[in-house]
Amino acid sequence: MSDVTRILEAAQQGDPTAADQLLPLVYEELRRLAAHKMANEAGGQTLQPTALVHEAWLRLVGNENQKWDGRAHFFAAAAEAMRRILIDRARRKRAARHGGDQQRVDIQDVDIASPDDDDQLLALSEALDKLAVQHKAEAELVKLRYFVGMPNDEAAEVLGISPRTAKYYWTHARAWLFRQMECPEE
Repeated sequence: MSDVTRILEAAQQGDPTAADQLLPLVYEELRRLAAHKMANEAGGQTLQPTALVHEAWLRLVGNENQKWDGRAHFFAAAAEAMRRILIDRARRKRAARHGGDQQRVDIQDVDIASPDDDDQLLALSEALDKLAVQHKAEAELVKLRYFVGMPNDEAAEVLGISPRTAKYYWTHARAWLFRQMECPEE
């Protein structure tokens, strides 16, 4: 049993120090995964990997009723938390672009904005939700690979499947998501 699993079980038993013990064990891995994910984001990104990890951590441990079924469940929840943070951020930015939260700004203080892929990220999220209805394991794999940045072998280990199965799921899910994003009516 890994230290992470042992501490997660202690947290479920009500140990108040478990979260303090867990953070040092998973922080570097979460930060590395967030940095990998942020490296793939569009230019002009203001969210830093450290901020993404911190916000995900707060969401993960903020719910006192949360129960973890081991390391795999914890990292799957971390992937989902990071995905939701990025999606929420993209929606806020999109709303602002379309007239939400308007404020008067001095033209001297305006930086030229770089193009971003918020609309594509939102389309991916919608397609991923549809995929999860039909192929939950594939959707979880996509979250770990795309939103957390885990390589295939690590994602397979977290999900408890073979790397070969993970490769098959990844290939199928990518094709399915591509079709869904190209023709969302289908």
